[in-house]
Amino acid sequence: MAVVKRFGRTYSRVLSTIERDHGLAFLVIDPPNQLPETAGLLGGLAEEAGIDAIAVGGSVGAQGKLLDDTIARIKENTSLPVILFPGNIASVSPKADAIYFMSMLNSSDPYYISGAQIASALPIKKMGLEAIATSYVVIEPGRAVGWVGRAHLIPRELPYLGAITALAGQMMGSQVVILESGGGSPVHAPLEMIKATRNLIDIPLVVAGGVKTREQAFKCIKAGADILHVGTAVENLSSNKKKALQKLQNISRAVKKAGKEKK
Repeated sequence: MAVVKRFGRTYSRVLSTIERDHGLAFLVIDPPNQLPETAGLLGGLAEEAGIDAIAVGGSVGAQGKLLDDTIARIKENTSLPVILFPGNIASVSPKADAIYFMSMLNSSDPYYISGAQIASALPIKKMGLEAIATSYVVIEPGRAVGWVGRAHLIPRELPYLGAITALAGQMMGSQVVILESGGGSPVHAPLEMIKATRNLIDIPLVVAGGVKTREQAFKCIKAGADILHVGTAVENLSSNKKKALQKLQNISRAVKKAGKEKK
């Protein structure tokens, strides 16, 4: 029997960067929301701004030729790793470097806990994609991903529920936990929930949804997040290259500053 490598290249890169900087920022690109050419432009701006990786995907529509073309354009413009952020089993592409192999732990539908994973495991292996085992925890308001995934949303006023759900994910073997408020959420995960989760888990903690400003980015990293996903705040500026770059730079600098203060 062949010895299985502990970690793949992309995950190892993430771990080493966390160890060095104590805070990372990923740009999230949702293929249906812009042309592949625009996604490529944003990818280039992200690298210029100091962003650490690109996550590609969304709740619906990120699949097929559109997904492949989007990733291809991103890779033409940046050397940053591209990690698939799938909304369903169709959101896979051999052009990416890795995939969040996600289980939505607080879904009320077994399909999103283990069914989609069973259905997609063999295709992902055949594509040669690096799978990063990920516990996906959806908190209020949840938005589209909460609705699609039939999530039993974690109440914002109960930080410990998010934390113990994340801990369960780690104990079941996840390499990453994502606290997800939903794309375009008006608020990110509560700082108290981020702190409580950080106190219980030892694996990388991602905060996704609702991070729009450098102040929010700084506070989330200081509270204990290792990685921030930033998408809608930049996507809304995609028609203005200068403003998009400035937004990305502001987020990246805030994350790195907060990381230095955590050391």
